[in-house]
Amino acid sequence: MPSYARKHQLQQSLAYHAFNRSNGRKVIFQEPGDFDRFKTLLYEYGFKFDAKIYHWVIMPNHYHLVVEFNLPELISKFMAGLHRAYSHYYHNQYNSVGFLWQGRFKLQPIQKDLYLKNCGRYVERNPVRAGMVKEACEYAHSSARFYCLGQEDGVTQVSCDFENSGKEATGRRAVYKEFLRAFDSEEEAYFSNIEIPCGDQDFLRRLVKAKGHYYPRRQGRKAAIFVL
Repeated sequence: MPSYARKHQLQQSLAYHAFNRSNGRKVIFQEPGDFDRFKTLLYEYGFKFDAKIYHWVIMPNHYHLVVEFNLPELISKFMAGLHRAYSHYYHNQYNSVGFLWQGRFKLQPIQKDLYLKNCGRYVERNPVRAGMVKEACEYAHSSARFYCLGQEDGVTQVSCDFENSGKEATGRRAVYKEFLRAFDSEEEAYFSNIEIPCGDQDFLRRLVKAKGHYYPRRQGRKAAIFVL
């Protein structure tokens, strides 16, 4: 029997912009060890669920990921496991109790060939917009340092967009640095509205909405189609 990835109609086209924030916007990433622990969990759960994390940022009270799954049906298990594991760590570390996360995580489907790189720019520029740094690669807890400086972080898997931007690594990094600077407010507003999928009309027609999130429609399966 073919796998789910072979059955759905968006194979190799679909990635997700995933986001969640702490309950009450509380600072939950305080010390370097907190950020390191979350990075370790990203690696562990990415490996467990066969996820490719192309772009990411961990801010003091929230995080963003741009991630692709071989089996999109596993994304809820990935996110739930990640949240539980970090909550367990945080409560043990700080002798606290209660809900750590602000309700259910959010997912924005991204058409890879059109929007992956731009969504990554939005994600990596979070510390710049927050006034924490002037350049995205100055922030220690995002994939920007991987792409701009070549620093391995154990989380980032290089995107095809980056690999295709030049023959030499130093040239690709320089191009990417300039790309991060060349943003526009209209684009950033588009990705900040995480409830709206990013893709062309054909991509949107191949999505269905279930339990508040968009997933790829399975071939041969009748389901409501949401075109935005």
